[in-house]
Amino acid sequence: MTYDDLIAICLDYPGVTQAVTHGTPSIKLGTKFILREREPGIIALQRPSIDERDMLLEADPGRFFITEHYRDYPYVLIRLADIDEDQFRGLFETIWRAKATKRQISAYDPAR
Repeated sequence: MTYDDLIAICLDYPGVTQAVTHGTPSIKLGTKFILREREPGIIALQRPSIDERDMLLEADPGRFFITEHYRDYPYVLIRLADIDEDQFRGLFETIWRAKATKRQISAYDPAR
């Protein structure tokens, strides 16, 4: 999966915009940060909680990881080469729904 593939998926969701965060490309829902390209081929994706992040780390440490910087924050790092579009969509939709307004969710759900 490439960052361009990721952008195409993210922009399918109402209210999602591209931005720049800490000098790198990022995705926001309105003003709410969701993810950013930490470095080429690696993204930092927000999770609903540290517990949910830790479950991902435990379930698949080859795909998901963190650095010391992220230890106290609900983010997981993902190598884009190690995830497919369906897996990413599931992870993205979880955090999008946690941050979206009822109106945005209603606009998205009938299309599905």
